[in-house]
Amino acid sequence: MKYRLLGNTGVWISEISLGAMTFGGSGDPIYGALGGLGRDETDRMVAAALDAGVNLIDTADVYSNGESEELLGHALRHRRDDVVLATKVHSPTGPGPNDAGWSRLHVMQALEASLRRLGTDHIDLYQLHNFDQFTPFEEVLAALDDAVRQGKVRYIGAANLAAWQVSKALGVSAARNLNRFVSLQSYYSLVGRDAERDLVPMVQAEGVGLFVWSPLAGGFLSGKISREGATGETRRAAPGYPDFPPIDRERGHDVVDVLRAVAARHDVSPARIAIAWLLAQPAVTSVTVGARRIDQLTDNIGASGLVLTAQDLSELDEVSKLPPAYPNWIQEMFAGARRPNG
Repeated sequence: MKYRLLGNTGVWISEISLGAMTFGGSGDPIYGALGGLGRDETDRMVAAALDAGVNLIDTADVYSNGESEELLGHALRHRRDDVVLATKVHSPTGPGPNDAGWSRLHVMQALEASLRRLGTDHIDLYQLHNFDQFTPFEEVLAALDDAVRQGKVRYIGAANLAAWQVSKALGVSAARNLNRFVSLQSYYSLVGRDAERDLVPMVQAEGVGLFVWSPLAGGFLSGKISREGATGETRRAAPGYPDFPPIDRERGHDVVDVLRAVAARHDVSPARIAIAWLLAQPAVTSVTVGARRIDQLTDNIGASGLVLTAQDLSELDEVSKLPPAYPNWIQEMFAGARRPNG
């Protein structure tokens, strides 16, 4: 396993991290399709990841209605100090009007509930799971700063925010001397490269770590889905499971064709190549993988250390790249105007 620095914290993070969305939720139409793993299966999955060198495990209070945190806490009961433990807050965790969002009221209640379910006295990385249009950054960042000063949280981060939202939050933290986001979780894949337009340059400029979720686009890049349909077990083929993350399927199949060709050259799975491509992107700190079986986890972890050739990267980039959006394209057009030698 290789390790990368988490932003400017000095903390080393495994470049492959374990996502806990597959833990719990048996019988639930969504979480059951994702995994629905029970206690024994979760214990084995976590042990296999840690034994392979994974040191970042990410969950959320909303996953399987809190069961994911409970199962993860049990799995880590003897190995808590081996991991950077991350969870999230924002999504509804109850029926009440204040059982969601970024308010100090909800964040403090949710934090205590997560600590209890995880069976720990602190969370290493506490993240805002999505944007709350009703709560200003000043409110939530002050609450998170208090949690850090109380010793209940080590670092704070965010997920699924726009570049301007992260930048605004960093500005508020700087102006008010509050703890700042050290990481951003974003969807990023060979069939979902929108993050490159603004998020990637922002995290690089601001020294924020980038964690990637759904690197296989919900199983689409596993190689088990063709133009003719699913040829193996994948969540996208599960009854009732939403088409998530949304993708352009026709364009996506072109990407998979090239992915299979590159995988054949290396004699590995398409999934491993898709993750290795992300690890070759300089802004990426860690790619978060979720698995239902140990063999899937082992295959995904195998992407660490897999070096793609210049030809591999060029072919994958060519078939998957997006046209630049405004104002990116006009800035690129005039980027050389200030160079005295052309």
